[in-house]
Amino acid sequence: MTAADTTSTREAKVDDLLLTVVSRHRAPVLLVITALVGVVVVVVALAGPFITLADPTRTVGKPFSSEIGWLGTDGIGRDVWSRVLHGGRSIVLVAMTATLAATTLGTLLGVGVGLARRRVAAVVTWCTDLLVVFPAVLLLLLLAAGFPGSDLAVVLAVTLTTLPYSVRVVGSVTRQVASNGYVEVARARGDGLGRVIRFDVLPNVAGPVLADAGIRFVAAIYLAALAGFLGLGTGAPAANWGRMIAENVPGASTNAAAFVAPLVLVLALSTSVNLLADELSARVADR
Repeated sequence: MTAADTTSTREAKVDDLLLTVVSRHRAPVLLVITALVGVVVVVVALAGPFITLADPTRTVGKPFSSEIGWLGTDGIGRDVWSRVLHGGRSIVLVAMTATLAATTLGTLLGVGVGLARRRVAAVVTWCTDLLVVFPAVLLLLLLAAGFPGSDLAVVLAVTLTTLPYSVRVVGSVTRQVASNGYVEVARARGDGLGRVIRFDVLPNVAGPVLADAGIRFVAAIYLAALAGFLGLGTGAPAANWGRMIAENVPGASTNAAAFVAPLVLVLALSTSVNLLADELSARVADR
């Protein structure tokens, strides 16, 4: 090897080392910024109705006027700022409730699938996989017809749509835990099934379950916003970020804030949660 080759090799190693150091310092900063964005959006969504005393359903000016309030007015002259502050709570609460329900039920079924005999596990998995056959939008429309004007239909639809994936993830992780000998050792020392699940299975599947819950929450946000966009759930004149996007598209060229503000908030929340879920999944995989 010549001196030039040796020098270039050393420079390449130095460059790799610098990139590694920079990436290690940049990752926590990006993670903190992402977390802050997500927290801010959630706070705005949940605490928004307490921040303003304005009635989000009252007409205050001309349609799509940019001269009134912080963000102007919407298609029928309502204050966009007050509607933004009132419109996120339903989406966030629906997404949180559906994610909690899907994660809880998915964990119970997934642990059962992972510990059950093959035939029983196959039947349970097949039953949950039937839900995947139904498109999410169709499921939303069917349940909305049964519960008109209620967010319960959206919660049920989001829960049922995301449940099969949670069952598969938790079932796969549970089978890995069982194959590592934890269950056999616990059974050998005389522990019952409930004690085995509580002390030997759940602690070892908690990380993947949390990572999967983050991914399900992202899907739940999209579906909750889609439900509002389609006019499902609690109906007008109640504010909803998804419905605001649909309502204000015609006036995007006149008062873009009425359309952009709810869109940016939905994208910021889903993107931040998605990045945090990816980071959590990577850390769980490295363990």
